[in-house]
Amino acid sequence: MEQKLANPAPLGLMGFGMTTVLLNIHNAGFFPISSMILAMGIFYGGIAQVIAGIMEFKKGNTFATTAFISYGFFWLTLVGLIVMPKLGWAEPTPHGFMGCFLVMWGIFTMFMYFGTLKGNKALQFVFLSLTILFFLLAIRDFTGNAMIGTIAGYEGIICGLSAIYLAMAEVLNEVHGRTVLPIGEQ
Repeated sequence: MEQKLANPAPLGLMGFGMTTVLLNIHNAGFFPISSMILAMGIFYGGIAQVIAGIMEFKKGNTFATTAFISYGFFWLTLVGLIVMPKLGWAEPTPHGFMGCFLVMWGIFTMFMYFGTLKGNKALQFVFLSLTILFFLLAIRDFTGNAMIGTIAGYEGIICGLSAIYLAMAEVLNEVHGRTVLPIGEQ
């Protein structure tokens, strides 16, 4: 008898979504970067997503494995970029070079978005809005335009909330055995 495995996607989506919302509350200008955002980046955005990706590997889901492990390590890298200079381990990354970092993640995310086109509409929205977010943040870093950074922050809050919605839809729909929160199945 084959053992049924739990769906790890809600864990990864919540780790991504909650951390994204919190960081983008900062990007929108409401709060400075704090230990709370950094801790979320390490533990929930980072480690929890990597764990979800490993669990997706066990299920044979290449897309989710690639997404969760990649974005988990994105969060760990981002925290490293912030913390390492404060510890004296490396020089701070110049804004223009940080823009290059964000462009690379935007390109990766755009290709991952194309991988969602046969999936549900909620997942498509998460990846499309994340693609836009990375490019907005890159433009902010290339230009130094604070208004673009604020716009990116609000857009990032929407992106993160969409991932939270999808995570909760997957949990509640499975628990109730019916559609409680629609996700636009294909």
